[in-house]
Amino acid sequence: MKIPKSLLIDPDKNTVYGSFAVAVSIWAFSYSTIFGQAMILAYYAVWLPLILVDYRKILRHTSSAWLPLAFATYVCFSVFWSAAPGTTARTAVQYCSHIACAYIAARTVSVRTLTIGALIGIFVVLLYSLKVASYSYDVLDGTYNFVGAFSSKNQIGFVASLGIYFCVVYLAFLRRGRISFLLIVPIVLLSGYLLVVSHSATSMASTPAVLALVALLSIGKLLSLRHRRVIFMIGAGALVACTVIALNLGLMDFVLGLFGKDSTLTGRTYLWQQGWNAAQQSPILGVGYAAYWVQGFSEAERLWNEFYIAARSGFHFHNTYIETLVELGFVGATLLSLIILRTLWGHVSALIFRTWQADSVILAGVMVLLFIRSFVEVETLNPYIMGSFLLYYSYFKLVRVPAVAPSRWNAVNHLEEPDAARG
Repeated sequence: MKIPKSLLIDPDKNTVYGSFAVAVSIWAFSYSTIFGQAMILAYYAVWLPLILVDYRKILRHTSSAWLPLAFATYVCFSVFWSAAPGTTARTAVQYCSHIACAYIAARTVSVRTLTIGALIGIFVVLLYSLKVASYSYDVLDGTYNFVGAFSSKNQIGFVASLGIYFCVVYLAFLRRGRISFLLIVPIVLLSGYLLVVSHSATSMASTPAVLALVALLSIGKLLSLRHRRVIFMIGAGALVACTVIALNLGLMDFVLGLFGKDSTLTGRTYLWQQGWNAAQQSPILGVGYAAYWVQGFSEAERLWNEFYIAARSGFHFHNTYIETLVELGFVGATLLSLIILRTLWGHVSALIFRTWQADSVILAGVMVLLFIRSFVEVETLNPYIMGSFLLYYSYFKLVRVPAVAPSRWNAVNHLEEPDAARG
């Protein structure tokens, strides 16, 4: 029995398989450190074999991916000047294959299928964390926070915030029938509960902001293109003005206080300073991809000790751009920044200057969430994490790939059928 190709790679017909693949990916991103390499192999198994199903469809217009390809190539070449070449080589291969999986997903999975798969995966992931029910003591602020099966409150907070986000956009743009609403309710309730008990200030602050932006972008459907452009210009100017006023009047400290933070962001400003100092040692090329936080390196050991990181792993500078500066220098930071900004602007501009589409609203919201978090977290620079997968999926979705034309053999058969019928 042959399985039709369309059930695997046609975005309009592969909802079942696509949702399964996305759900498996999210489970692997969340718990590969717990369940080991089997989860990573499962992640590869649901995406990479799709190339063999129809390589012409999937590999068409790869030239449109030149920016991620340039960044991936640079990441790999950093092994030649890396302070830890073995670590860089291994992690670079993982990151490049991770980008490849996101590329395949963008070519074969629609935004609706991505949303459904994400909801399934997030629900299962959060249920497992609820079952584990672990708490972690934060030495810096003296609080106990729910982390579930994760290693930090920010990780589970990010997953919970994505759960809320995908629930809202699914109900707003993708729902079909009342049964969908009933299925979504448990997911949004569980996500909301775990977001609150995790005490992740980053997630609790960014989620309402992104949902408000999505609501504004949704209103654009009712407006003409001209009015959208005018409102965008006014809104962008107002946002900049409000930000400047808030900084000058000290309102940022008030906002941070609402989430239990001070002006140091729980030691993040000190980390940023340390990262900036480290970046000055090799400002152009960096120390090599994934070559800073290596056991045995004096500076990494010092910071692990200062921040009570007993595991001596899984730590970073809590800023995507500083982390990239340290590892890949100015060149790498520029490339990654261009990818983030190109993807963000691509989906936002599609809503302003072209026909309004729900897919663009959803991916624009995802990118705004990642953009906000990029200043206090590192979620797009590493392999096997949800942030980098969503970033590259959103980037590759900027290019609309037309359907593959029928092969010459199929065309000939199609023309010969009427003659055979006459005979």
